[in-house]
Amino acid sequence: MEKKALDWANIGFLYRSIDKRYVADYKDGAWGEGYLNDNPNVTVNECAGVLQYSQSVFEGLKAYETKDGRIVCFRPDLNAERMYNSALRLEIPPFPKDRFVDAVKQVVKANEAWVPPYGSGATLYIRPYVFGSSPQIGVAPCDQYQFRVFGTPVGPYFKGGAKPVYVCISDFDRAAPRGTGDIKAGLNYAMSMHAIATAHRNGFAENIYLDPATRTKIEETGGANILFVDRDGKLVVPRSDSILPSITRRSLVYVAEHYLGLTVDERPVYWKEVTDNNFVECGLCGTAAVISPIGKINDHGKDFTFESGMETMGPVMTKLRETLLGIQLGEIEAPEGWICTVE
Repeated sequence: MEKKALDWANIGFLYRSIDKRYVADYKDGAWGEGYLNDNPNVTVNECAGVLQYSQSVFEGLKAYETKDGRIVCFRPDLNAERMYNSALRLEIPPFPKDRFVDAVKQVVKANEAWVPPYGSGATLYIRPYVFGSSPQIGVAPCDQYQFRVFGTPVGPYFKGGAKPVYVCISDFDRAAPRGTGDIKAGLNYAMSMHAIATAHRNGFAENIYLDPATRTKIEETGGANILFVDRDGKLVVPRSDSILPSITRRSLVYVAEHYLGLTVDERPVYWKEVTDNNFVECGLCGTAAVISPIGKINDHGKDFTFESGMETMGPVMTKLRETLLGIQLGEIEAPEGWICTVE
C-alpha cells in the first residue's frame, strides 16, 4: 500500500485523524462484537460516567516498519495485560486481552498507509482506551462502556540527537500509597497537569515526584519511569507499589541483563543518593522516547548535575536505548514474543 504523502521527519507529536478506528460496546453484562468505523467523534450522554467521575483507562504503543519491511507492534500483549489490571482497579469490565491485541492489529492493518517508512524515525502511535459511557449521577460504576482504539502518526521524538533535560523535584504528589499510581488511569494524568505546567513556567522540562508518605524516595515523573546508572556501572531502577509498571522499563531491564551483561538493581531509591553524587547517569523511559536523558535536577534552587552532563546522553543510557531500538526495528534479534507482526 502506498504511504501517505507526509514529511515524516517533521510531523511532530500531534493528533491527526486517520482512516479507521476500532469500537466495541459493553452493555447487558458483556462486550459486544467490535468493528472498524470511519468516524473519529465520540457521542455520549452529558451525564456519562467518564465525564462525571473520570471512569477511564488507556494505553499507548507504537506500530512501525522494520528493516525487512514488516509492520509490527512492540509487546502489545503487555499493554493488554496492563489495561486489564487498570480496568479492574476502576471497576470497569476488562476488555479481553486477546481481543485487545486483535483490535490493535485491525487498526494498524486498516491504516497501513499511515505507518511511517523504516528509517524515518516516525511511528504510528496507537491509543487504546475504555470509558464509562452510560449516564451516572451517583458515585458508582457505569453499566455501559466503550472500548476504542485509534492511531495517529507521530514524528521522531529526538531531532538532531537526544539532548539531556533539566528537571525539578516537585512539591506535588503524584499518587497516594495504595492509590492508583500503578495503573494507567486518565485521572492520574489530569492531576499531573498543574504540576507539569508549574514546572514549565519555572523553566524545567519535567517533575520528579517523591514518595508521598516520607518524601525521601524517588518515584517517577508525570509520564515516565526513571533509571539511574551508579558508579559501579549498575542500572538502578526505582521500585515502588505506586509506580506505573512501564513496558519500556521492563524491556530495558531485560536488555541490560541479557544483551549488555549489566547488573540491575531494582529497589527503593532515595533522593539522598542523588544528592550524595552516587549516580553518574539518569534518564526517563517510556514509549515515545525509549530513553530521554536527564542532565541535572533542581531541588528548590539547588542543582545536582550528573557526570554525563547536559550535552549528550551518557554511554550506558545510549547503549540501552540503541539496543532496544535495534530490537524494535528488526536490526537486532528480539526475544521470543516481543515483536507482533501485523499481517
